[in-house]
Amino acid sequence: MTTNPNVSGSLRNRLVLTLIGGAAVLAVLLFFAVRNYAAQVAQQGQDNILEASVTSILDAAALRDGVLEVDIPYAAFSMLTTPTDDRVFYAIYQDGVFLSGYEDLRLAAASAQSDWSFTSGELRGERIRQVSASRTLVGLGRQTEIEVVLGQTQDALSRTLDQISRNAAFLGLGFFLLTAALSFWITSTTIGQLNKLTTSVTRRGPQDLSPFKKPVPREMAPLVMSLNSLMGRLDQSLSQSEDFIAEAAHRVRTPLATVRSYAEATLHRVERKENREALRAMVRAIDESSRAAGQLLDHAMITFRTDHLVREDVDLVELIRDLVQRLTPIAEMKELSLSMTGDPTVPYSGDPILIQNAVRNMIDNALKYAPLDSTVEIEITGKPEIKVSDSGPGFLPEEIETLTRRFERGKNAAGTIGSGLGLTIAQDVAIAHGGTLVLTNQPSGGACVILSL
Repeated sequence: MTTNPNVSGSLRNRLVLTLIGGAAVLAVLLFFAVRNYAAQVAQQGQDNILEASVTSILDAAALRDGVLEVDIPYAAFSMLTTPTDDRVFYAIYQDGVFLSGYEDLRLAAASAQSDWSFTSGELRGERIRQVSASRTLVGLGRQTEIEVVLGQTQDALSRTLDQISRNAAFLGLGFFLLTAALSFWITSTTIGQLNKLTTSVTRRGPQDLSPFKKPVPREMAPLVMSLNSLMGRLDQSLSQSEDFIAEAAHRVRTPLATVRSYAEATLHRVERKENREALRAMVRAIDESSRAAGQLLDHAMITFRTDHLVREDVDLVELIRDLVQRLTPIAEMKELSLSMTGDPTVPYSGDPILIQNAVRNMIDNALKYAPLDSTVEIEITGKPEIKVSDSGPGFLPEEIETLTRRFERGKNAAGTIGSGLGLTIAQDVAIAHGGTLVLTNQPSGGACVILSL
């Protein structure tokens, strides 16, 4: 009975979502990192131009006859030209007194490390970047300080930053999509190792409990070691069970044979009818027990040999003919006959002991249910296929699917000695050789069992 596991989510989905979530966070961080760095570089570029412009204005300042003269060079403003025609504001102060320019453009406090001061603010409703610088002039025994404030709107810088932001967004999106694709590929590759292990377990036969020897990733080694340990314990448990069954069946058959011989001897000496009937029932029960013990031995032997299948090149026709010759006396005692038909030779590579055991159980079943003075037919063809048919009552259609189970007997088996293991043994042999066992009814009446190898 297969019990469905308690499933909680998907490992693949969890891994994919984790990787994609991490990729999304990295993409956002990449966007802001690129944008901030680009903004710093662009701002630094504007500051350098403002600094050069102020420097050119300060260099043009001079004291003539004690009067400050500032001839603003054309290059001071032309170098501030941008594609968006940003507005430029300036103010000139002498010793803190406004001389020329835009009076509302105020001086910024100089830092302790430098006479240059860069600030951002608003002027006349527009965002500007401004720089303040000063220079001390000396002439005719007089010293004066000239201070220049230069500001520029940031339309071009904003447009540049918008373009950089779009490019950074595309870069982040491309990074995210590439990482998402890699996440699916990495997940499929990782889960593929589990799928290979699952496929390896699924493809194994019911008797294959050998350990996994193929290399696996280090993380899967504990799982494989646990599986190997579990299969080792199962193999040991099954071997102990089969050994116990074989030993028990062997020990039961010997005293049963002794009891049967005593019962038959007593039957010949008893004259009362009821005692004779009781002894006959005893002999019948002993026969059933002896047959069950024998088939248990056969089943244990077949289970062992199918686990260690050794194939030999044999002729199926010759192999089955030898079996038929040994079963012919038993068939004649039941007033039945055995007939072999089919191809003259059928070469095959398989376990001859298992094949003979399977066919013997098929023929034995046919002998039990065939009517008196009828023939059990054994047909061997080169497919290879061995077909055993009789003219008995056949199989009940509703029971055909269950008759190959252990100890399963049909309703028409009442009163017939049997253990319910014969067809199970035949099917195990078929499966061990990669074949099938098919139960059908003949159109003319009677059962037909087909062993395909």
